[in-house]
Amino acid sequence: MGVSGSGKTTIGKKLSDKTNIPFFDADDFHPLANKEKMKAGQALTDDDREGWLKAMNQLAQEQMEKQGAIISCSALKEKYRTVLADGISIPVYWVFLKGSYELIGKRMKERTDHFMPDRLLQSQFEILEIPMYAIVADISDSQDKIIESLLTSLPV
Repeated sequence: MGVSGSGKTTIGKKLSDKTNIPFFDADDFHPLANKEKMKAGQALTDDDREGWLKAMNQLAQEQMEKQGAIISCSALKEKYRTVLADGISIPVYWVFLKGSYELIGKRMKERTDHFMPDRLLQSQFEILEIPMYAIVADISDSQDKIIESLLTSLPV
């Protein structure tokens, strides 16, 4: 979890490769209307996110019956994480990819293949509620160091 540009997809895919646990990117589940709204520079509202969060929860429930999953999702507010984890009877581990506004903003300006513009980053930082129970990974560390730390911290 973390704001856009924090590396959720990159770290999620690498962790999946190391653990053989399937990876899913929540961005792939956003309805087109949400993607178009963000592309136009408009922040999503809680109402915009509601169906998407429920779809992600459904995915998590389905994967719970299999071998679990690594799901990259912003999960910026506690109430979003509550929806995402609803009905999950196996442990849920939250990994927060923490980084400065400056570093993440720089990363967002450098990417060209994403619907989320860097001008929306401030709105994500404004609503971010960092969970005290999360495993925190500092994104200023190398990807390899982050993965090594997560493999040590998570029961995989």
